[in-house]
Amino acid sequence: MIVDNSLDEVKKRESALKVIKSIMEKDGRASLYDVTGLSGGFIASEDELNLLETYVGPAIFEDELQIQAKKHLGGEKALAVNRTSSGILASILALVKEGDHVSHFLAQYPAHPSIPRSCNIVKADYDEYINIDEFKIEDNTSLVVITGSTMDHQVIDEDLFIRVIEMAHERDIPVLVDDASGARLRTAVFKQKRACDLGADLVVTSTDKLMPGPRGGLMAGKENLIDQVKIKANQFGLEAQPPLILAMVNGIKNYSEENLIKAISRKDDFYEMLSKDYKLFEKTPTGCMVSENSLKNQLDDLDIETELSDKDLCFLWAMILLREEGIITIPAVGMPGASATIRFDLSTQDVIDMDLDVLYEKIDSSFKKLLDVCKDSKKSKELIFN
Repeated sequence: MIVDNSLDEVKKRESALKVIKSIMEKDGRASLYDVTGLSGGFIASEDELNLLETYVGPAIFEDELQIQAKKHLGGEKALAVNRTSSGILASILALVKEGDHVSHFLAQYPAHPSIPRSCNIVKADYDEYINIDEFKIEDNTSLVVITGSTMDHQVIDEDLFIRVIEMAHERDIPVLVDDASGARLRTAVFKQKRACDLGADLVVTSTDKLMPGPRGGLMAGKENLIDQVKIKANQFGLEAQPPLILAMVNGIKNYSEENLIKAISRKDDFYEMLSKDYKLFEKTPTGCMVSENSLKNQLDDLDIETELSDKDLCFLWAMILLREEGIITIPAVGMPGASATIRFDLSTQDVIDMDLDVLYEKIDSSFKKLLDVCKDSKKSKELIFN
């Protein structure tokens, strides 16, 4: 394998960021097309920026955060953290002890790695399930986690969502919902209720996913539980600082369901266009994607021989997309443990009005280069790590 561990993933990401900087310096921002669905943003006026002091900032923006966050997520109280993973870690630090058990239900494997990693930190047992008939709550379970929408945008059925919550509450166990993109995807596209309205005790979302906010985490839920999580967040430096809080507030204010709805209307046309020549694409709620298995199967069908692993092939194609076409995908820039699935999210601002023929040509051209480069492991490694 070329990308074999977390350090390799960090170095791969650093390589991608250098490529992005080079494209920016040479051709400008208009030459980059972020299709991750995580592009986010930082909306702030000059007057607001002048208030971003250590103590003045929270004093000014915290009250507005409470209003906007509860409007967006529901619940009794909100908490801003520096990433969704930070909120998950703080919650597990607050609610789970050594020897406890955490049960996690999601629509499809894998779970976000921050959840089992956080359980490892507190030395808690952890199990995850995708089949409701197999889902178990152990005698020593102290927290149940639900993923609203997976890293590959597989959305949980609302009836199953409610059933898991009811199973937990029958035993007085709190429920934390990892709704990173789901807080918008589930509600805007699938017309589900907000997690707190379904009975969840805590929910955390990513403020850069499918909305114009910063890379940060926003929590809401029952006041007593948010207070417990807030203590741990402050103890371990996981809380959001004033710039993030400001950008979260403005991100929520500027969030609109229109881009997601527009992406839905175009995804079928895009999928049909791609499927004329390729078998590897699958639909997502807001675009199309290519999984590790689908990419490898396509190469096998074309009798392409390569020593690269399935993951390496995704990483390589992502880097070719970036270097040759300016297309930013998650496998190129994602954090360690992020999914290697290549998503083309049509809801992002860079492609919301883009001619789909142009996007197709970029994908097609980059794939043809992948077919050539993947035969050479040394050249592939050079492309991935710059």
